[in-house]
Amino acid sequence: MLLVSTGMSPKKIRIAFAGVGGMGQAAHLRNYATLHDDCEVVALAELRPKLAQAVARKYNIPRIYGTIAEMLAAEKVDGIVASQPFWRHGVLVPEIVQAGVPVFTEKPIAASLAVGERIVEAVAQSGTWHMVGYHKRSDPATEFAKRTIDGLKASGELGKLKYVRISMPPGDWIASGWTENIHTDDPMPNLELDPKPADMDEATTKDYEAFVNYYIHQVNLMRFLVGEPYKVTYADPAQVLFIAHSASGVPCTLEMAAYSTSLDWQETALVAFERGYVKLSLPAPLAFNRPGTVEILRDPGNGATPVTSHPQMPWVHAMRNQALNFIKAVRGEAPAPCLAAEALEDLRVARDYIRLLKGV
Repeated sequence: MLLVSTGMSPKKIRIAFAGVGGMGQAAHLRNYATLHDDCEVVALAELRPKLAQAVARKYNIPRIYGTIAEMLAAEKVDGIVASQPFWRHGVLVPEIVQAGVPVFTEKPIAASLAVGERIVEAVAQSGTWHMVGYHKRSDPATEFAKRTIDGLKASGELGKLKYVRISMPPGDWIASGWTENIHTDDPMPNLELDPKPADMDEATTKDYEAFVNYYIHQVNLMRFLVGEPYKVTYADPAQVLFIAHSASGVPCTLEMAAYSTSLDWQETALVAFERGYVKLSLPAPLAFNRPGTVEILRDPGNGATPVTSHPQMPWVHAMRNQALNFIKAVRGEAPAPCLAAEALEDLRVARDYIRLLKGV
């Protein structure tokens, strides 16, 4: 068949940045600023004027603003990237979505379930949508693994899905990812923060925030891989093991700080079927141009030779592909990998885990 080009290229969208601190630069801006065929970063808002000016010069961003409100009043954009501390999302997201354009924030959606619920309500009332940055879903290896898992579940080739295990010991998550960041001596002004959870005392809140900050990615990834909701059923008092069961009864475990590494990142996921598995290994979050890896075992039995395969992934890191996924969602070409309503479920899971762990 002869394919005839229409000569039309995808729409190049206009992106504004709300905040260009550490993660704003390392995880997000350096990716959007180099996706020249897909987007243009037209403005940024940053409370620190020296930082704003220096970052704008480096990335050729034409306009800077002192506040998000000033930027929203002056700019017409297709999407907003707001890389901000998650304990300020309840202050910022309802304000940002009033612009009526899609917004991206880092994970988690909020520091408490109550604030998360208010954010989801504000987004729903705005008529736009809010993508929460669970970048592990955008790693090419995770995307490949997910397609493979769903195909195996549909075909029954390897039997039933039996078990999901995720392991993420603490390690070097930065992987030299800060080296290109711009730093200035601007003082950080006092910021309005979201209220603390009303249903937890100070000590419990600290445990909750620590778990949410570090392991909410895996809480989210577990649902993505198993393909259905789940409930936490056991919280190990040593805070090493988290056990859950999916809606259809699949056991799922999260191994946390069983050990740690100082110069490596060893995050893995095993999705086991009756006659094989899909294994996923993910790189450090700020590793550049390095995807994860996938291993697939197919053991048909009955004397047939088992086959283990290692598909080759493209040289694209998760944060860059996440930026592309946000752009595709803004264009209407594909759904966003994780929207606010689902991200709220992660906070519910985290709250249930802490309740089991602490008894409150």
